[in-house]
Amino acid sequence: MNFKKVLKGGLASLLMVSMTACSNSSDDGTIKIGGSGPLTGDAAVYGTAVKNAAQLAVDEINEAGGLQFSLNFQDDKADGETATTAYNTLVDWGMQVGLGTTTSGAGQVVSPLYAEDNIFAITPSASSTGVVYQDADKLTNAYGNVFQMCFTDPNLGTASAQYISEHGDMGNKIAVIYRNDDNYSTGIYNTFVKEADKLGLEIVSVETFTDGASDFSVQVSKAASSGADVLFLPIYYQPASLILAEANKQGYEPTFFGCDGMDGILTQDGFDTSLAEGLYMLTPFSADATDEKTVNFVTKYKELYGEVPNQFAADAYDAVYAIVAACEKAGVTSEMGASEVCDKLVSEFTSMTFDGVTGKNVTWSETGEVSKSPKAVVIQNGSYVGVE
Repeated sequence: MNFKKVLKGGLASLLMVSMTACSNSSDDGTIKIGGSGPLTGDAAVYGTAVKNAAQLAVDEINEAGGLQFSLNFQDDKADGETATTAYNTLVDWGMQVGLGTTTSGAGQVVSPLYAEDNIFAITPSASSTGVVYQDADKLTNAYGNVFQMCFTDPNLGTASAQYISEHGDMGNKIAVIYRNDDNYSTGIYNTFVKEADKLGLEIVSVETFTDGASDFSVQVSKAASSGADVLFLPIYYQPASLILAEANKQGYEPTFFGCDGMDGILTQDGFDTSLAEGLYMLTPFSADATDEKTVNFVTKYKELYGEVPNQFAADAYDAVYAIVAACEKAGVTSEMGASEVCDKLVSEFTSMTFDGVTGKNVTWSETGEVSKSPKAVVIQNGSYVGVE
């Protein structure tokens, strides 16, 4: 036996396998979309919504014919280390396009990996600027291949202040309770304060909390004693539900106003949803909209999953359809490697206009940030209802 030939052949085979793994071209005729989010734990409502809606979109697209896609969605538990493991699993699977992560904390850990490997990603819901920028504080050094379907946190803060200013009937004295160890919450708060100052809104009370807080009696009491007509809550729905319960206990009845992280409060275990009546939130999606795309999406989602889709689901649904639109325009095929696909999609996303259930005439900047109009919804009779 010629061992040199065997060794040489073995090394050649290994090299071919390695090159195939790095190129991430598909071997089953589908364009492979990967993503991750919390499917277990406190934030599972978000990841589950993203996975469900993304799968619905992929199934619809495949049924229609043309380009075919497959989806692999991993549970990252909204944890950076677990998200890194999920990312590596997806790369090993052959991911050619990514949905990034569902949450911002995990996204900030994984975005550098997408950049290093030159794999295109568009996150449905990781809204922190740290997901698209290497230097999030200065908003510099954008990764360039990581995009967002959701609003960035700063945009949400600015839009919230503008909405409250334009709707003076809510009140003119504002209290804020935000989480000071969370990028999502602080990002929104910081730009909200700046915009509120420009618009002449009066912020009469600012209170904070940290992860794991369960007693909000002091924060609510200070907001109430300040005479605030509006209580702005740029936080996720879990602590918000505790704040609403505490406000009810203290007999404090301001107009509650939140952002997209509030989506999910109506499904919070053990929460009396009547306490959320009249709560406003800014979101790109209203499930009661009557346009054909929204009606079809909501109807199918309810049939499949037995519940009304939230904003996270809607953004995921649009993210997949935006990927498909870009792939079709760019001539992407399943045989292409992930890096080649990435270059083509970056070019398309920075030049195309997209219509979806979360907005019309949607565009993206070269930094990956989305431009679309936010909508306000209010909770009435236990449902989200469009305001405008």
